[in-house]
Amino acid sequence: MTTTLRTPRADAAPTPPPAGPPRPTFRQRLSRFDLKASPYFYVSPFFLLFALVGLFPLAYTLVVSMHEWDLLKGQGPFVGLDNFVEILGDGMFWNSIFNTVSIFLLSAIPQLIVAIVVAYLLDQGLRAPTFWRMGVLLPFVVTPVAVALIFSSIFNEADGLANNLLNLIGIPDQAWKHDTFLSHFAIATMVNFRWTGYNALILLAAMQSVPRDLYESAAIDGAGSIRRFFSITIPSIRPTLIFVIITATIGGLQIFAEPRLFDVSSAGGIGGSDRQFQTTVLFMWELAFFRRDFGEAAAVAWLLFLLIVGFGLVNFLISRRIATGEGRPNRRTRRALARGGNR
Repeated sequence: MTTTLRTPRADAAPTPPPAGPPRPTFRQRLSRFDLKASPYFYVSPFFLLFALVGLFPLAYTLVVSMHEWDLLKGQGPFVGLDNFVEILGDGMFWNSIFNTVSIFLLSAIPQLIVAIVVAYLLDQGLRAPTFWRMGVLLPFVVTPVAVALIFSSIFNEADGLANNLLNLIGIPDQAWKHDTFLSHFAIATMVNFRWTGYNALILLAAMQSVPRDLYESAAIDGAGSIRRFFSITIPSIRPTLIFVIITATIGGLQIFAEPRLFDVSSAGGIGGSDRQFQTTVLFMWELAFFRRDFGEAAAVAWLLFLLIVGFGLVNFLISRRIATGEGRPNRRTRRALARGGNR
């Protein structure tokens, strides 16, 4: 039996290729685009607003800092970095940096300690907790102008409450508004009065999120309240504690209202008769609105911005190292690891 092979005819129609997947409709393409792009649309208002009120003023301030710019006459000739050189060679600028850092240290360190203690006390199940929380937050609600005027009266050198109380225990009147350290201490007291309660409530929220089982287990093992506080509470609220430190650092380096209103009558609000409590923002304000030199004021603003960024980076690196537990183990841990490896 023979098999005959049939050859295809030349005029036969070609076999059509297999049909592929159907092309998506316009509604399907729109749905895919919405799925991919909608998250960016949701977050875009923040970036647009930040670019408008944040990046643009920052860039424009850099432009102003490179020109001679009078408050009334407007833009002058381009001077490059001359304004920065002039500011860095000005002793009053470095005096303002010293005052700013001094007031910041006198306010931030006690503020943080007191805020932790207050938050710990509020976390102990006091009666009427809402009343105590509102009482702690009340100083923050008061406007900075009112707080500054009240404390300016308290630290009045002639008949202020602070000197009257000191006279009761035999201490003579103190120059709260003329002595450098005492003026820094008085202004730091104002800052602590306003912000301690606010930071305490933030830390309280972090403390309340700590599982109570940890405290119960530690108490069963014989750990006292102080040991539980340092071994459980502080490590558990470490990220929130770092956040409070960073925000206090940024706010402390930008302090303006308290020194501006502390001694308005005798010093014109520029930071004391000898500028003994003139902060960097107050020095920038004096350059802009007293000397009418917007160019040098903008240079001070940029130098302060770089200073804040520097502090922020240091805080970020330290906080990242602490929060992630990075770093070399201590001597006791290294010895334990070595003994375990030799077994």
